[in-house]
Amino acid sequence: MSSGGFKLIHLVKPLMPIIPEVQKPEKAINFKEKMLWTSLTLLIFLVCSQIPLYGIVSSGASDPLYWMRVILASNRGTLMELGISPIVTSSMVMQLLTGVKILSVGEDEDSKACMRAAEKLVGMLITIGQGSAYILGGMYGDVRDLGWGNGAMILLQLLVSGIIVLCLDEMLQKGYGLGSAISLFIATNICETIIWKSFSPHTVNYGRGVEYEGAIIATIHLLMTRNDKVRALKEAFYRPNLPNLTNLLATIFIFVVVIYFQGFRVDVPIKSQRMRGYQTTYPIKLFYTSNMPIILQTALVSNMFFISQILYKKFPSNIFISLFGAWETYENSGQSFPTGGLCYYISPPHTLADIVTDPIHFFFYVAFVLGTCALFSKTWIEVSGSSPKDVAKQIFDQKMMIVGHRASEGATLAYLKRYIPTAAAFGGLCIGFLSISADFMGAIGSGTGILLAVSIIYQYYEQFVKEQEETG
Repeated sequence: MSSGGFKLIHLVKPLMPIIPEVQKPEKAINFKEKMLWTSLTLLIFLVCSQIPLYGIVSSGASDPLYWMRVILASNRGTLMELGISPIVTSSMVMQLLTGVKILSVGEDEDSKACMRAAEKLVGMLITIGQGSAYILGGMYGDVRDLGWGNGAMILLQLLVSGIIVLCLDEMLQKGYGLGSAISLFIATNICETIIWKSFSPHTVNYGRGVEYEGAIIATIHLLMTRNDKVRALKEAFYRPNLPNLTNLLATIFIFVVVIYFQGFRVDVPIKSQRMRGYQTTYPIKLFYTSNMPIILQTALVSNMFFISQILYKKFPSNIFISLFGAWETYENSGQSFPTGGLCYYISPPHTLADIVTDPIHFFFYVAFVLGTCALFSKTWIEVSGSSPKDVAKQIFDQKMMIVGHRASEGATLAYLKRYIPTAAAFGGLCIGFLSISADFMGAIGSGTGILLAVSIIYQYYEQFVKEQEETG
């Protein structure tokens, strides 16, 4: 590793005293305490998701994060306006800089502490940048009506809530709770959306009379109020513009498929070089990188959409900005949708008719999602310490060896290279394919959202079982 890399990461040292940090627990946290801290973290998130930002004049402008709010665990107009977007983006930036060797992080605790501090600092800067863009872009009303005092107050609220998210995530990851706050917030937001769209008692009228928003509530209402039960059931399955039973069944189907794929793995038999007879396995799952490819792909797309909408609103006649993304606001929703440029081609087609009328859009979108998921998956193993080289070193350092092979790091590496890169790339492709399939089947909460929710819930289930086994 280059000395220049170390110097660069150590530049954050003077700022470390003012960057908030959660200390490691001094003693082992038992399972009940972990559940308590995890529940408290979730409660703080849910409360922040309902507290409105003080100082907003109007929130009627188009929402730049409309496409990604469920996945980014954000709630418009509240303290959780930005959700986990800054922390995910900062992690992606820092991992990228590390991966391309611009930053070099040593094995010593000092360098690791500097890396954690730098990641939080970048996250806070991204929060300030996104918050400022929201305010100047008119998300909360015209800047002249808003005033600089209210603008500064809104930015301060967004920064404080962003720091809270950073600290909650660090607290869980340092062993106080289960999993990470990012995964917890995503799963909660997606599950909340699915439950709401299934059981919502909210009524709407789209010209067919008063209807309930929730798919199950609407089905019961239709069967109770319509004389023609067959027609009522048909409407419950296929009603447009609102959640229907087809969407709900598609959601359940994707849940089952993802859980089924979670069981696909290769168990590498390893044994101890020092303890005779001790043998275990190292599992290489099909979803080797878990939900990281789709999280990174979502963060990439959301940031592109965000930047494109801000630029197009300011410079709609600029040809280069239009090539990046042209946007149109629909009167019935007040929301902007991409109608041209790169952003249009990386957004999903809305209906089957859209696929037929513009097949190039469909094929480009499929290629983009599959390609980025596979690329992020393969890149993630290199920058997250889970590459064949890293795993081989871990196994060798623990004085373990693969059964039937020589007790050397080189032999272990050669064996792992046959499985890990393939599992990472193919797993990323499968994740992308399942996400696209869920979108076209109309699953509630978007294909990406369903995929994230299932994989996160499954991870929590595995952690729960592991904790129970360790505590007896």
